Amino acid sequence: MASSAPKEIASILQSASIKRHPSPTHDLNPSTAASAKQPVRFSSHHDPDANSNIDEDEIPLSVLEPVPRRSTMPPLPDLRFEQSYLKSIEHAAGWKAVLWITVRDQIIICFAQGVLWQLVLNGWRHWNKSAKFSGKNVGSRIRRWWWGVNGWQIPTIREHYKKEL
Repeated sequence: MASSAPKEIASILQSASIKRHPSPTHDLNPSTAASAKQPVRFSSHHDPDANSNIDEDEIPLSVLEPVPRRSTMPPLPDLRFEQSYLKSIEHAAGWKAVLWITVRDQIIICFAQGVLWQLVLNGWRHWNKSAKFSGKNVGSRIRRWWWGVNGWQIPTIREHYKKEL
């Protein structure tokens, strides 16, 4: 019973704080001045005599100009499968064309991408194995230094290829 007491207390507190029937007029945050805030800049051409009834510590509205918003990014492309597939089969003449488009897009292209990616990875691994300790760049020097600090035996290229076979 002692182990379930904290769970019961947490459950009671959580269920007590849930409003079962929230009221939009009472439970929503009221709008504030920050809700309608708009960035502005001062106008460079202002006539100081035009607004003589404004106090010293006030800024006349005629002086303020809204800062235009800039678009930050172009719209995102639609990457959903259904849309691109429907666009592909839009001009298909019959069921054979639909079948060919489906096989091409879902089997052949995916297979070709996988084969190409695997060839790139295998080429990178092969090139990286020979450049690992035999290079003269900073990375190889640091690697050889680290292996020397730890007292590890630096493998030669011949030893490395014998392990692979």
